[in-house]
Amino acid sequence: MAQPYRYEEPEEGGLDPEDPESKKATLFEHLDELRARIMRSLVMLSVGWLIGWFVEEPVYFHLRELLFDPNNLPEGVNVTEAFRNFGDPFFLKLKVSFVIGAVMSAPFIVLELWGFIKPALYPKEKKAFRVLGPTSFGLFLIGALFGYLILRPAFHWFLGFLLDFPGTQLIQEPGALVVFVLKMLLAFGLGFQLPIVVWFLAKVELITSEGLIKNWRTAVVVIVASAAMLTPGGDFFSLAMMSVPMLVLYFVSIAAVKVTEKRRKKERAAEGYSE
Repeated sequence: MAQPYRYEEPEEGGLDPEDPESKKATLFEHLDELRARIMRSLVMLSVGWLIGWFVEEPVYFHLRELLFDPNNLPEGVNVTEAFRNFGDPFFLKLKVSFVIGAVMSAPFIVLELWGFIKPALYPKEKKAFRVLGPTSFGLFLIGALFGYLILRPAFHWFLGFLLDFPGTQLIQEPGALVVFVLKMLLAFGLGFQLPIVVWFLAKVELITSEGLIKNWRTAVVVIVASAAMLTPGGDFFSLAMMSVPMLVLYFVSIAAVKVTEKRRKKERAAEGYSE
């Protein structure tokens, strides 16, 4: 005779703390947490913006020296600054201080984002994010630093063309200078994310090292085209300075993909799978 069904309370501690399925929250709980994290992020951004307002001047003049340094100006080249509208100085200060605040608060905002998505990830996914996050951030910093280091020779190269027009001078709008510098730093930072993109595509088996080697000519065309879109000036100097390191990173990525493929092959062999 079948035993009657009896409902039993689950034993305490029976859930796997590492299993996202055991930590499901209601939609309203997710929205409340998201709202709280957004509010904290906005507070940190506002604090950074306020600090940026007071340190904007030395930051701007440091960027300004990249162009106006007498030692960097070609002989015979004259450069002056001029605003177009009376409100431009205020809005420039506002923009520069905001960028400073965004950079200062970025680590805190990323931590808030990580805290929100972490409970939904499995242990392997968390491990991947712990590696990819710092790696991506490090590559962005290296790319931005590389872009910063070539700004001075880039300005010198640009200014040299003024000599082709005797009797002229450059009237530089300060806001345009800041935008150009920020675009250069952002472009190089994003360009240096190439190894992360290639590694991820290899991880999900959308590309292979053999395919990357076979299609390297196509990759060169794509990289040069991407560099042309990312660099703000679109000139040969900026294009070359971004394309060359990205090409180097492409071939470094091939080596990283080979390592990933060997590791995957060993894991599958250990689990009894055959290629």
